[in-house]
Amino acid sequence: MNTVLPVVIVLTLVAIAVLYALTRFDRGRSNALLRLDWFVPMLRRSKSADSPSHSIPGRVLRRLVPASWQSNRSTKQRGRFRKALRWLGITWLASPVRRIVQSICLLSFLVLFLYVCWPYDSRPATPGEVSAGWAINDIDQNTGAVLLVSDKPNSDNANSDNAAKQTGLPTWLQPSDTGVFLFGSDSQPIGRFTIVDGSTDGVRLAPIGAVTPEMLDAMLSPLADFAIHEKDSTAWPSHYADNLSRKEIIPAETFLIIDPLVSLSTAIASRSWVWSLVCAAAILVACLLIPRGFCGYLCPLGTTIDLFDWAIAGRTKRFRVPDDGWWVHIKYYLLAGTLIAAVCGVLVSGFFSAIPVITRAMLFAVDPLQTGLTRGWHLIPAMNWGHVFSLVLFAAVLCLGFLRPRFWCKYVCPSGAVFSLGNLFRATERKVESSCINCNKCVEICPFDAIKPDFTTRTTDCTMCQTCGGVCPTHAIKFVERGNLVQLKIAGSPPTNETPLGRRGFLSLAAGSTAAAVGGVGVAGLTRGFGADLDSPDALHLVRPPGSVPEREFLDMCIRCGECFKACPNNVLQAEGFEQGLEGLWAPMVNADWAGCESSCNACGQVCPTGAIRALPIEEKRVARMGLAEVNENTCLPMAGREACDLCVQECNAAGYHAIEYTQVGIELDANGQPVEGTGFLAPLVMPDLCVGCGLCQTRCVAINVKDKGLLSESAIVVAAGPGKEDRLMTGSYLQLRQLESPNDKATNQAEEREPIEREIVSEEDPFGLDPF
Repeated sequence: MNTVLPVVIVLTLVAIAVLYALTRFDRGRSNALLRLDWFVPMLRRSKSADSPSHSIPGRVLRRLVPASWQSNRSTKQRGRFRKALRWLGITWLASPVRRIVQSICLLSFLVLFLYVCWPYDSRPATPGEVSAGWAINDIDQNTGAVLLVSDKPNSDNANSDNAAKQTGLPTWLQPSDTGVFLFGSDSQPIGRFTIVDGSTDGVRLAPIGAVTPEMLDAMLSPLADFAIHEKDSTAWPSHYADNLSRKEIIPAETFLIIDPLVSLSTAIASRSWVWSLVCAAAILVACLLIPRGFCGYLCPLGTTIDLFDWAIAGRTKRFRVPDDGWWVHIKYYLLAGTLIAAVCGVLVSGFFSAIPVITRAMLFAVDPLQTGLTRGWHLIPAMNWGHVFSLVLFAAVLCLGFLRPRFWCKYVCPSGAVFSLGNLFRATERKVESSCINCNKCVEICPFDAIKPDFTTRTTDCTMCQTCGGVCPTHAIKFVERGNLVQLKIAGSPPTNETPLGRRGFLSLAAGSTAAAVGGVGVAGLTRGFGADLDSPDALHLVRPPGSVPEREFLDMCIRCGECFKACPNNVLQAEGFEQGLEGLWAPMVNADWAGCESSCNACGQVCPTGAIRALPIEEKRVARMGLAEVNENTCLPMAGREACDLCVQECNAAGYHAIEYTQVGIELDANGQPVEGTGFLAPLVMPDLCVGCGLCQTRCVAINVKDKGLLSESAIVVAAGPGKEDRLMTGSYLQLRQLESPNDKATNQAEEREPIEREIVSEEDPFGLDPF
């Protein structure tokens, strides 16, 4: 999120600068103040091969392309460039700039989704070289510089200590006889140093930063054996987070944050500021110069619909409907209903906003193919009815093309309606000059039904794709500033029979507005009536991603785009079905039976476009509590007296949390009441102040005890969420929250966790009340 706003602002400024430069390039050739013709005009016979042209690509290509590739205007013979474009299609020949930009944006969307958000090319960092067997010979207590000498024979030391001899190399100094450091343990390096001198007699190190009394005490300790580490051996891994950061040349959620309906509806529903509003405002400002340019050039869903229409829907005209029915204003009513529902506190824009629709479809349709082909089909999570509903919705969007080409974009898309309303403030627009011969070619080829029967423009529908300009045989179409009135065609010839309210009339407006209001309120009421019911004592509490805002705000801010699922390694996050009704549909939840949350990953918050999952630094994410692991004493193998098991303890320690300790249970007593040696088991004991609810313990128990050995029907340790078991902050630091917890609170939490075990031992196995702890 920190890099998104500057990127969007810079791109917007660059676009404005390019348009200004193009205007300056055009000056002297046109009487327009701002002429933005980038279509390829139809080839027509001209007396002069160098006749002026207002087409920007035409003038550029005539300067850069060899003359043999250019068309002959005197004979109307197409050159190689025109022939190549004509082979691709008439729309490529008419407006290649638009088609090229569309292709680039669709490919960029696919790269961001399939590559940037693909976590499995991440690899843990190498531990670095270690040179052990050093003793401190001298310490400068003023500067902290130390001289190390080796206590090993020269023959043993010759090869292993080469790294320690490299002058200027940053290193970490720590005692070498403390064994292997576990991530997050209390053992820490003495400090970070720079090698200032390396010789056969020893190595001199200078500290990086201030020297603390603790560092001097550690170096003056009785320990005589030290090691020089290339890297901090106690540092937490961060390879997943680093991998995403490395690949994000542009933010992975770029297309989501420039869909204005996403941020606008989220801000209204949650009654809070959404950071992506700035990005939405930037794209709306850019669209003042290129009206509804998002729909005509940038939107990957629109380009996908174009491809579907070309490949499938355009092959038949059996189901075609006219272009003047009641459906032509659906997008405005759908936008109104979506915003009314948001005012009522229910976010439904994820069902209909352009970018969430295609992102979610990519998640449920394409991601399983990518996972199955690259990692194995067994690693694809099971589908639920929510997946099916999403895929059916996406199929319906595509199949609307059987009614008319780009039916969704023309008449239904509420994101497009936002840009259509923005067109009311446009700075440029399509104009038709008096040389128009009423050939109707522009009407036939317009992909957005933006040309009236008199060949003038429906300005709220025009995307400035400029395809019409490329098929006009008289070059009568121009794209200029809004106030340009030079040599324009007379409006109403032929008559359009359209009223000031539009060709669909007042009754359509009234009925549609009423339906939008009733529909918005009705959907909000239905969703809340059969939703999460968070105020009920029996409310379902699902484990959400780390850094999620409180549940009510989370449901109001999550756009259900699916971006976090894609970026999450091992499919820890999975789409919610109808567990919370429509209110929770497609929201991310942690499925710890499938996998646990990686301690080195913070991707879900980094790619969230609305802030429903906060973009936490990796240090914050590691202490953000998603839930609390709870042991089922009736099924846990050692607690039930069945056999020894410490899988959860091992997994928790390996992850670096050390939130599960051992406790002794099931001890048998002899006749004298003394413990019998060799009896009992070591059982897991969860430390609530250390557990973050990552679910790794649950995943291991399921994998071994449930699936592999078949000893249990379900995990004996389960991560639970709810009041007192999770931290959900709208703002603020999780690190500070951990630091503010008093030692008394921690002791109380630990005592409450131990209490059931102690009561069992005292009542059944320890009649003398001896505390086994």
